[in-house]
Parts: sequence; structure tokens; C-alpha cells
Amino acid sequence: MTTTSPALLRARVVEWFAREARPLPWRAPDRTPWGVLVSEVMSQQTPVARVEPSWHAWLERWPTPADLATAEAADVLRMWGTLGYPRRALRLQDCARAIVERHGGEVPSSYEDLLALPGIGPYTAGAVLAFAFGRRAVVLDTNVRRVLARAVAGTALPHPHQSAAEVRLAESVLPDDDASAAAWSAASMELGALVCTARAPRCGECPVADLCTWRLAGSPPDEHAGRRRTQAWHGTDRQCRGRVMAVLREASSPVPRSDLAPLWPDAAQLDRCIASLLEDHLAEESPEGLHLPT
Repeated sequence: MTTTSPALLRARVVEWFAREARPLPWRAPDRTPWGVLVSEVMSQQTPVARVEPSWHAWLERWPTPADLATAEAADVLRMWGTLGYPRRALRLQDCARAIVERHGGEVPSSYEDLLALPGIGPYTAGAVLAFAFGRRAVVLDTNVRRVLARAVAGTALPHPHQSAAEVRLAESVLPDDDASAAAWSAASMELGALVCTARAPRCGECPVADLCTWRLAGSPPDEHAGRRRTQAWHGTDRQCRGRVMAVLREASSPVPRSDLAPLWPDAAQLDRCIASLLEDHLAEESPEGLHLPT
């Protein structure tokens, strides 16, 4: 593990962030805690470039948790569009309802209260605490994990599954005061997204390349390469479900199953995917056909 001063590492990365940070709307001075929370849920497994236009549209329509809490589920799923993993949209609505019921419509500012909201896990709770309220919190997404793995632990990539040791490492690097900790969390995440990328790190542009334990060790290969799974898309249930959802979002009336048959060559797989959409409450079925939940 590196003997580099964490303070020097943080100072370099935060200084770089001040120059190079993308002007994302959920970082703007007029951001709201609700806007930050929505951005974090939308950004799970979805690139920022796809999230930004959807985020603007979502906040224009439902600028507060109370607005989303009373929306029709069908409208929520239509607005979610092609962001993927549409269950996130319904979980976000459940979260909005809980905020209204438990916190008077205001996003809570404690880690425990955030973590208790539907669909909010440790990462999202920490991210909202740091980026919405400027508080000290461990924020470990894939980008931050990668920066810490290389710069501090000296490995090419973090373990496929987050460990308690990683959380302890992140805690040890995190500044003690709120403002500095929030700045480090945002800066290290951006460094991982833009420079310290997974497949082709741009080490020549990295503000801490000379401090990076992984580079100083000769950039050894990924010791966990054999354990990593690449997510397929073509021919998967996820792709099939996406096609069905696209039709239901566009439909103004129930869609008979016979009209869905041409969507997918494997009838058994299509039936299985429709059943899973019904089970996940992303669709409903009436005698006339399938439709978005009412």
C-alpha cells in the first residue's frame, strides 16, 4: 500500500476537479436535495450523458417528492423512458411517498433516515448526504473504488465485490471535516469517471500519476480478471423486457399478447419476460391485453 500522504493525494485531486469538473445540473448552486437524489437513482448503471436530459424532464414535471408521490405509475414509467431497469422508477416513487409520509416532503439529511427510504442503499445514502448536504460520508461507487484501488492499494481494479476492507480504506482517506470530505468524494468520483477509467486509464492526464501505487509498481495486470462477468445485452431477457416496455409506453390502449409476438423470436422467452414484468408490477394484464400499471 502506498505511503503517499492522503492529504497530498486529496489536495491534487480536488484541485484538478476545480478545473475539470463537468457542469452537471445536479452540481449547480441551485440544486435541491431531491434533484440530487433523483440524479443518483437515475445514474445507477446508466451513463451520465443519457441521464441528463431525463433528469431535466423529470424535475420539470415532478420538482418535489410530493409531486411524484401522487403521480400515476404509468406516467412515471413513460417518463423513465429508455433509462433501463425501470423498477428504479417505481422504487423512486415509493421513496418519494416515504419522504412525504415520514419527513414532511423534505429529503432527510441524516444517513440513517436516508438509508431507511425504499430503494436507497449505502452508496446512494452517502452520495445524497455528501452532494446534497455537503456532509462527511463514505461514497463508494465503481469510479471511487477504482481510484482507491489504483492510487492507494496498488491494484489494477477493485475486487468484483465490494469488501469491508474497501470501506475501511475509503474511510481512512476521507477528510475529517464535512466540506473537505464532500469535496473529495465529488472529485475522486469525477477522476474515476473521466481519467482513471477501467479499460484505458488516461494516466498522462492524471493529477496523481506520480503518486499512484499501481503505476509505481509497474501497472500490474488485474488479478481478478477471471472473476469478472461482462454484461451481455443482445438476446437477453433484459433486452426482451425492454422491447415489451417500449411498446406499452407508446400504447394508448391495452396491447393483446398476439400483437407482442412479433417483438421476439423465442415465444417461450417472451412469455417468461412478460410474466416477470407482471410480477415486478411494471405491467398489468386485462382481458383486452397488457398495459402499464394504473
